[in-house]
Amino acid sequence: MRDLYNVRLRPTEAEAVAPLTDEEEQRFRAVLFSELGNEIADHGHARFPAYTPEDRRRLVDVAQRLTAYWGQQVFVEAEDLTRLRLHLAGHEARPRTLPTPS
Repeated sequence: MRDLYNVRLRPTEAEAVAPLTDEEEQRFRAVLFSELGNEIADHGHARFPAYTPEDRRRLVDVAQRLTAYWGQQVFVEAEDLTRLRLHLAGHEARPRTLPTPS
């Protein structure tokens, strides 16, 4: 038998986390704008988790705000089901290639 540690049941719909208030949402987006903007400015790209549709909408909005602020397009692409990558032109993710058998 396998022991599972730190496993929790998912909350039911009634127990789900309440959405952010308008003020909390604005503050969170401001933090994302600042932190992701600094990361993109330093490295040309940034990755951030996006577990829900609201998380993805939030990151797309931040990319649009950064585009307007910098006057340079900030692109958004999904890396997998739970993470988005924001990047400037020229900093696209390199395609992953599978090793070929010899």
